[in-house]
Amino acid sequence: MMAVDHLPVLQVVGPLIAAPICSLLRARNLAWFFTLLVSIGAFLCSIYLLNTVLETGPISYAIGGWAAPLGIEYRVDASNGFVLLIISGISSVVLPFAKRSFELEVPENQHSLLYTAYILCLTGLLGITATADAFNVFVFLEVSSLSTYVLVAAGAKQDRRALTAAYNYLILGTIGATFFVIGVGLLYMATGTLNMADLAARVGPIGGSRTLDVGFAFIVIGLALKLALFPLHNWLPNAYTYAPSAVTAFLAATATKAAVYLLLRFCFTIFGSGSGFLAPMVGLVCMPLALAGMFAGSLAAIYQYNLKRMLAYSSVAQIGYMVLGISFLSITGLMATTLHLFNHALMKGALFMALGCVFFRVRSVNINDLSGIARQMPWTMAAFVISGLSLIGVPLTVGFISKWYLISAALEQEAWVLIALILASSLLAVIYIWRVIEVAYLKDPIPGRTVTEAPLSMLLPTWALVIANIYFGVDASLTTRVARMAAEGLVGMAQ
Repeated sequence: MMAVDHLPVLQVVGPLIAAPICSLLRARNLAWFFTLLVSIGAFLCSIYLLNTVLETGPISYAIGGWAAPLGIEYRVDASNGFVLLIISGISSVVLPFAKRSFELEVPENQHSLLYTAYILCLTGLLGITATADAFNVFVFLEVSSLSTYVLVAAGAKQDRRALTAAYNYLILGTIGATFFVIGVGLLYMATGTLNMADLAARVGPIGGSRTLDVGFAFIVIGLALKLALFPLHNWLPNAYTYAPSAVTAFLAATATKAAVYLLLRFCFTIFGSGSGFLAPMVGLVCMPLALAGMFAGSLAAIYQYNLKRMLAYSSVAQIGYMVLGISFLSITGLMATTLHLFNHALMKGALFMALGCVFFRVRSVNINDLSGIARQMPWTMAAFVISGLSLIGVPLTVGFISKWYLISAALEQEAWVLIALILASSLLAVIYIWRVIEVAYLKDPIPGRTVTEAPLSMLLPTWALVIANIYFGVDASLTTRVARMAAEGLVGMAQ
């Protein structure tokens, strides 16, 4: 067996082995460079895996040669191959930005441990996505969660409220993980297996089992907490607000995406085969909560003065769009969700990195402190504006592609009210993005403040995501191809 045949597991095992090595590297520059190499390695693996899936079909890898369902299987198809690409790609773009950001926002003696936590978080997110074993999902969910709490708490140098945010995240994250593992336990009790494909095969014939229904409910609630679905989102605003800028950019673009992927995987791969409980749960619970989140998140964002908190509430609204796509239970709806996983990672990563550039120079992201900042940091604010237009859904940006397919899914079902709600919630984004543009461009700079443009090491990664926002908004052939393949695969498994 060639080395490339082991890539499905090496992509996870590599960072897992690298984490303790990183903790021994006391020089912060060396720890950063080592972390960057690990992330780029994972990114290259994900590119190869996704390309292989597109050419030859899903890849299955049995750990230790023990075939599923007795052993743990890693399985890569179009849906999770796309998510692996998002996670590792965003990580590789954020890390060059993180070097200067961490130097300002994190004490020097904590850098090697912080990069260790970063690698562990990356490991957990990749493991969640690649594994085809339900209990293995829980293990990696905890690996990513525990390291995330550390990453959020690292912002305590700038604001001690980061510790409270991390603690709140820990409590709610633990509750979510507990609900999830209880659900997995109930599935095992009813079926006697933990392999997802084997679960799908056994859940269908059982049908109508109260144990399965309750297990499904526990899993959905646990994942709803992890992905910050309204009203289970209370951990997210403070975590994003008080974490270091690079950590916020990484988590906002990846962590919730992995949780949404898990919701897709469990709903369609496993419970889609059981005719009784997918449609009622998704239609009667997920759709109303998604719609409520779209408006509650956007309305809350309008009234925020801290721009990181504003974008955090915006993320609650964007998660609503993703879950709304799932609730259509159609190929086009799942395409919209899958596309938005990728597109939202690009736009929100760029937005938070632009704010990180502002914080690096101004030491604040409060809107009152950014008067006339566009004249002093033109490239940074141009990046923010373009990414903000993408968030709104302006044509020629990735945000438009997401909204187009979401509205197309609603049109297929002649859900005119939903179309009106999608458009109305998009208009709310105009308000909070315009507030920033007005202050940055139309007001005079604060007298006596001398601010220069952000360092190139921070600007270049930010603009890499901005350019991707435009490129994949103009030519979406690759992303729509992958999204359609993923959606067809998920719907096929549900039938």
